[in-house]
Amino acid sequence: MKKNVVITTLLLTAVALWIAATHVQELPGLQVGDQAPEFSLKNVDGKMVSPKDYKDAKGYIVIFTCNTCPVSQAYEERIVALHQKFVTKGYPVIAVNPNDPDVQPGDNFEQMKKRAKDHGYPFAYLFDAGQNVTNQYGATRTPEVYLLDKTLKVRYTGAIDNSQDTESVKTKYVENAIAALEAGKEPNPSFTKAVGCGVKRKKS
Repeated sequence: MKKNVVITTLLLTAVALWIAATHVQELPGLQVGDQAPEFSLKNVDGKMVSPKDYKDAKGYIVIFTCNTCPVSQAYEERIVALHQKFVTKGYPVIAVNPNDPDVQPGDNFEQMKKRAKDHGYPFAYLFDAGQNVTNQYGATRTPEVYLLDKTLKVRYTGAIDNSQDTESVKTKYVENAIAALEAGKEPNPSFTKAVGCGVKRKKS
């Protein structure tokens, strides 16, 4: 009996620790309605880029994405298409690589430059070297979207659409959110769960 009590106690402790660890990982970052911080990060062309550089922007499609995540790769063409469709309407894509290259070497700056060139990225692809911007925004997945208005207020956050399989897409969350803003309405939904690879955090 005593042995069973010990085993049960150990199992409950393990579950409690797992829940606590999971909770820490899922703590929310920026929420809809929050003011996003300004940032300036190095683009693949070597220049520093900030949202304020886009003088005619009505808002910004900030997407945390990377080279190596299969889900990010599946969305790559759609991210290009988002920029091409909305940059002329005042909503440029600003892509940010949140991964630490010591943990994921394929996401180092040189590989970023190569991928951007090979795949013809028409948008800024920025390297968050110290993960400061990633931490400020609270991004945990790649890809993960923060749709900001001109004042950097978060208006939508989450997934690009409802399926990483292009042929299964039924709801284009980001496009619908922009359409709502253009119509003077609040995006609905304004939040969805980003589905993708976990951000590769710097080892402590």
